[in-house]
Amino acid sequence: MIQTVSRKRIEILVDTPLVPRVVAQLKAVDISGWSVIHVDSGGGRAGEWQDDDVTGASAKTIVLAIASETKTSGLIEAIAPLLDSYGMLLTIGDVQVLRGERF
Repeated sequence: MIQTVSRKRIEILVDTPLVPRVVAQLKAVDISGWSVIHVDSGGGRAGEWQDDDVTGASAKTIVLAIASETKTSGLIEAIAPLLDSYGMLLTIGDVQVLRGERF
């Protein structure tokens, strides 16, 4: 039987211009793998929004990563002060992965 390992799935919804800053935080806590996913539209407490391809003013991106609990805790400590000031959304969930040594 194939064994799985528990890891954390991290999703950060962020204004697109801030993606390099989020990626820098990931690297700072030794999370070496991530994906950047463009988001076309959404809604929240402030209402609905839609990406404006002309100006990019409302562009949102999800940064997705899988990491160990230790690395995830380090990321939370590093990124928590930025959540309110930049209106980011950080979600963390439990996942099972194969090849756990990669995360």
